[in-house]
Amino acid sequence: MKNPRLKGKNVVITGASGGIGEQMALLCAANGANLYLLARSLDKLEAVKEKIQAQFPVECFIASLDVSEHDSIPEAFLAIYEKMGQVDVLVNNAGFGVFDEVAEAKFEDIAGMFNVNVLGLIACTKQVVPDMISRHSGHIINVASQAGKIATPKSSVYSASKHAVLGFTNSMRMELSLSGVYVTAVNPGPIATNFFNIADESGSYVKNVEKFMLTPEYVAEKVVSIMFTNTREVNLPRWMNAGSTLYTLFPRLIERLGKNAFFKK
Repeated sequence: MKNPRLKGKNVVITGASGGIGEQMALLCAANGANLYLLARSLDKLEAVKEKIQAQFPVECFIASLDVSEHDSIPEAFLAIYEKMGQVDVLVNNAGFGVFDEVAEAKFEDIAGMFNVNVLGLIACTKQVVPDMISRHSGHIINVASQAGKIATPKSSVYSASKHAVLGFTNSMRMELSLSGVYVTAVNPGPIATNFFNIADESGSYVKNVEKFMLTPEYVAEKVVSIMFTNTREVNLPRWMNAGSTLYTLFPRLIERLGKNAFFKK
């Protein structure tokens, strides 16, 4: 996959220690972009950095950052600007989910999802928007989810957090429409990564969606291919996005089908 627009650009990716974050980093490097990778695990980031530097002649910086610790984000981005000078693309990829019915959900998990998926994303975005506006150039890519468009049983809080991401992204896109800064929402369906090791410890949710799961390589390729283009949304897979359109038109029918699918024996 080639994207010549990325050559020499500076790309920052949160949640870059594995899954689609790692795959996006590798593809960006293959296209000549310099990278600043953020995640909680420095050891895992080191492994990603080694892969990149073994294959591609680009700069790759890493730093440990938990985006739920909002007060630490300005300092982290100050270091990024000191190293890179400017941020051309920010990919807000860090995410957290726990799939439980509302009655069983722990409030600490509920707060955790909003702290990472929503507030952490907004806090990171605010660090780059002013400079991008001043340069009339930049691309902010927010990884949301198909769950932000159509909810399923056991995803109530996760879906709510991704609805918030979509609302934030859509509003910001309009605010920045004349600035030269692109804003894209990425809405993948379930992806075969370690995400579900935490999100669904029982395996009951995965059992119902595993036949629909996307590979991180596929999702990453689709995202990197649209970097520095004025793309509103990336919806994967397309048929699942069609389901969200049907949900708008026929909500009771889709909810009944979803309930039957997720509570079948």
